[in-house]
Amino acid sequence: MSNRLPRHVAIIMDGNGRWAKQRQLPRVAGHKAGVEKVRALVERCATLGIECLTLFAFSSENWRRPAAEVRLLIDLFVVALNEETRQLHAREVKLTVIGDRSVFPQKLQNAIADAEHLTGDNRGLHLTLAANYGGRWDITQAARALAQEACVGKLDPAAITAEMLDERMSLAGLPEPDLFIRAGGEQRISNYLLWQLAYTELHFTDCLWPDFDVAQFEMALAHYAGRQRRFGMTAEQLQDSPGRRHQHLGRE
Repeated sequence: MSNRLPRHVAIIMDGNGRWAKQRQLPRVAGHKAGVEKVRALVERCATLGIECLTLFAFSSENWRRPAAEVRLLIDLFVVALNEETRQLHAREVKLTVIGDRSVFPQKLQNAIADAEHLTGDNRGLHLTLAANYGGRWDITQAARALAQEACVGKLDPAAITAEMLDERMSLAGLPEPDLFIRAGGEQRISNYLLWQLAYTELHFTDCLWPDFDVAQFEMALAHYAGRQRRFGMTAEQLQDSPGRRHQHLGRE
C-alpha cells in the first residue's frame, strides 16, 4: 500500500438494485448487502489512517423512487444507525449526517441525533453520511446564509469570498475530498458535493456496490497514488513550488 493516501475519500455507493436484480432478489436485499460493505470499508479506512470518509447514502433525487422502496430505505437507515453506532463509537469513529433531515420521519431524525451525540467527541475517522443531500441544495443553503447576514448588516456583499461560502457548506471544517469513487458503472457525480469536488481525483468502477470490497478500494487508492494533482499548475510549477504542493495536498 502506497504511503500517498488521500486524507478524505468521497463515495457514491451505486448498483444495489441491479445487484439484487441479477440475483432475482428484491431490491431491498441489494441495499442490505450494501450496508455490509460500508462496515468493512469504515474498518479499512480507520486502519489505514484515512481521516475522512463521506458516503452518499440518500440523495434528494431518491424521493422519486417508488414509495415502497423509499420507506424501506428509511427503515434500513434507522436500523443501520441503531445497530452500528455503538460499534462506531467503540472504534472512535465520529459520525455526522449532512443534508436536509427536516423531511425525514421523526424516528430517523432521532436516530441521527442520537448517533451524532454519542460519537461527537471521537477523534478517529470522521464518517459523514449525505442523506437527503444534493450539491445544488448545499450551495443554495450556504448562499442563503450569506444573504441573510448581508441583509441585517453583518456582512458587506462586496466582501464575500469563496472562503466565506465554503465556511457555510455542509463539509465546513473538513479537508476537501482528495479522491471520489463511484461504484456501479455510471460516470457522473449526480449532484454530489458539487462545490467540494472542484479539484478531486475521480475514480469510476463497473463493480456494483455490494461487490465492492477492500481489494476494489485499495485498487482505487493505488490509482490515486499514481496521479499527479496539479490544481491548475504545470508539472514544472509543482516541482519548483513544493510548499504550494503540500499546502493543497495535505499529506502528500
